[in-house]
Amino acid sequence: MSSHFIRIASYNMRKARGLDQRRRPERTCAVLNTLGADVVVLQEADRRLGPRPPALSREMIAAETDFDVVEVCDNGLSLGWHGNAVLVRKWLSAGDVKRVSLPGLEPRGAVRVGLNVGPGLTLVATHLGLRRRDRRAQLAALTAATADDTHCIIGGDFNEWSVAKGLEPLAARFNTHSPGRSFHARRPIAALDRFAMTPGVILRDAGVEEGPLAKIASDHLPIWSDIEIPPATC
Repeated sequence: MSSHFIRIASYNMRKARGLDQRRRPERTCAVLNTLGADVVVLQEADRRLGPRPPALSREMIAAETDFDVVEVCDNGLSLGWHGNAVLVRKWLSAGDVKRVSLPGLEPRGAVRVGLNVGPGLTLVATHLGLRRRDRRAQLAALTAATADDTHCIIGGDFNEWSVAKGLEPLAARFNTHSPGRSFHARRPIAALDRFAMTPGVILRDAGVEEGPLAKIASDHLPIWSDIEIPPATC
């Protein structure tokens, strides 16, 4: 049996509103198409008010990209849950979707999705809170929610400016890495966007998309990681 290789990306798309203050979902789609990713986790994929309609429609995703939308919302309208959405290439199937409510002062959540990659891969998409005490509690909740997952990746906007503090709840089970500085898109100074991986997931390469379109389409730059999932052992 051989290993499986995929590219996973994370993008805080800022509800498709760029640094020019124009809401252009077609521009967001164009950025997604530059990533070469097999799986993308999105943050701020839905409008914040009212019934939370998607900032990027399913029809546009179907017409302009090669991704399918993993159905994670609970209202039949939004693209994501608490703004967290998951897109997968058409060859990749996803299931066992679970929504995870996260503690904290402001409403936050995560979505947990099973992917048919090798022996199986659990993907968690999240957007953590603004206060460090909340982020620590949220990461503890995600660690507990994935306790039985051998191959697991948590990806998203971790909202943590420090490289030394705030991620302690992950340390026992996850290796956390940032592909580079992703915020602010105009002048990146902070690595807010990260992936956390269990030891069974092997990181092969990683980076930040810094093309001219990505630098204006959102206040975050997309990040990506090439990973290897070894075959199951007997």
